[in-house]
Amino acid sequence: MEEFYWVGLKAVPGVGNVTFRRLLERFDAPKSALAASPKELGSVRGVTAAMVEAIREGSWKRFADEECRRLAGSGARLVTFTSADYPKSLFEIPDPPPFLYVRGELRSSELAVAIVGSRRATSYGLLATGRLAEALAGHGVAVISGMARGVDTAAHKGALQAGGRTIGVLGCGIDKVYPPENRKLFEAVPETGCLVSEFSLGTLPLAENFPRRNRIISGLSRGVLVVEAAENSGSLITAQYALEHGRDVFAVPGNISFSACRGSNRLIKQGAKLVDCVEDILEELPGFIARNRNGAPEQTAASTFSLTPKEAAVYELLARSSLHIDDIIAQTELTAGEVSSMLLHLELKGAITPLPGKHFAVAA
Repeated sequence: MEEFYWVGLKAVPGVGNVTFRRLLERFDAPKSALAASPKELGSVRGVTAAMVEAIREGSWKRFADEECRRLAGSGARLVTFTSADYPKSLFEIPDPPPFLYVRGELRSSELAVAIVGSRRATSYGLLATGRLAEALAGHGVAVISGMARGVDTAAHKGALQAGGRTIGVLGCGIDKVYPPENRKLFEAVPETGCLVSEFSLGTLPLAENFPRRNRIISGLSRGVLVVEAAENSGSLITAQYALEHGRDVFAVPGNISFSACRGSNRLIKQGAKLVDCVEDILEELPGFIARNRNGAPEQTAASTFSLTPKEAAVYELLARSSLHIDDIIAQTELTAGEVSSMLLHLELKGAITPLPGKHFAVAA
């Protein structure tokens, strides 16, 4: 079972997301990395003698075995770097998680906006959040938030009210309902969207988990909308991640008398786009107009990226799912040299994205 080795490699003390990715790039698969010799492991940048010893000692096996047993009964599944539905947008952040725990349908590529804000939002903030989330979902835009009280809850409920997709990113294990009063929401979100977490099963909602969760919220989105954020709040951390990740930042103006609005109002002063209707967001989303114009045909990959017939064939193959270079060679019946050359050209044209372990996928 492949999940055993993914979980096992991540469980090795000292192996963080960046080191995990380097190991995958060197050995193609976690199983191969865990079976590699000390000399081979030591050649990977960031791998220490202590990590090598921990891999050889094998205590990770006990954790991986138990985690896989718990996963089987959790109603969730593991979506790894090389899974067809791993979000391509996460490869744009510096330290994407090598796998996510998922309940519901996670899509490799979709237009999504995150909505974050105060856990103690005013009635105005909750109303504005719900209306904007409902409008975004009604236009086919997925709404992402963190399943917390206040603005997060209003965002998820607004999207569900419109019958749209919403994605809840958790700061705890995917088997933990937090806050407890959101149990019904916890069960409703995966019916049309999904819940995701990078934390192992059973992880409690500790304060130090939420900044890490916030970078995933930003990474999954094309833009982040902030509603009623106090200064130095977690919502501003998400907005900062959004700027670092090249995402748009939006903010709903708040009451100047409330300290809970100072952070979001300051974002507007610093250049975040002021939002008072959903069109303020939609007009900034890449590809939205082309995707939603009545009767407008979508551009083909060949016309968008100026692909040759052979390049277009490889692109269409990758559009169905991410593939290892050897599988591309086998399925196209082209030579290794031809495929390597086309993959390079497709990457330079912005049509595809290289993934860890010599896998490739179409660009988001």
